[in-house]
Amino acid sequence: MSTDKNNVSRRDFLKTTGIAAGTLVGGGLIGGLVGYNINGKGTSTLEHGGHGATNEATASPKAKMFFRKDTDFNILAKATERIFPEDDLGPGAIGLDVPYFIDHQLAGQYGSNSKEYMQGPFDVGAPTQGYQSRLTRAEIFRQGIQKLEDEAQNRFQKGFNDLEGSQMDEILTAFQKGEVEMVGVTSAFFFTLLRAATLEGAYSDPMYGGNRNMDGWRMKNFPGHQMAYIAQIEDPKFQKIEPNSLGNH
Repeated sequence: MSTDKNNVSRRDFLKTTGIAAGTLVGGGLIGGLVGYNINGKGTSTLEHGGHGATNEATASPKAKMFFRKDTDFNILAKATERIFPEDDLGPGAIGLDVPYFIDHQLAGQYGSNSKEYMQGPFDVGAPTQGYQSRLTRAEIFRQGIQKLEDEAQNRFQKGFNDLEGSQMDEILTAFQKGEVEMVGVTSAFFFTLLRAATLEGAYSDPMYGGNRNMDGWRMKNFPGHQMAYIAQIEDPKFQKIEPNSLGNH
């Protein structure tokens, strides 16, 4: 993890992104794999445990389902780690298996936008109008990962995976500000997708491939999915409960 003095702490980052609770609600990524064969083809990973490695909370395989190149997957991993870095509070995006979560979601209905209206016209909408691109999220992520690599080569004559943390931050900031040209979508919108997916992977139920060992929940003292609170509900004191995953029921 980079120790650049300009880095924002995780606590400050969570405040500015509005993540105030230990779980996620609304129409995010969760459930994007419904109907997808999770036991289907997946390529083994080289840098993050290899084929057959598992998420201990649910024993789900740590294998890539969407990305075919290790370089692309590692660009995604390093970008998410810059957004959600490891610190004294706990693991970062890589330690929480966020890259696998995003990879699995892109391989499913989230990536194909299969439950959303995707017909034209595709005019540039106002910020309040939400998704306006003709591209699916899978296509946006493919292009965005390539653009991260292109920007690294253009700015620093190195691959994104070989950059210093501050250099990665410079590129990600340019994406956040919409300064990088992309086709069919703005770089700011890609960054918004990437940041949202990173946070969802950190705090989703481990059965979806992220939040490894429920450590994302532990950092926020979130109990996960308990069967009942009968033993605690009458106690006025704060209750620190070991989290439980849906996969454990």
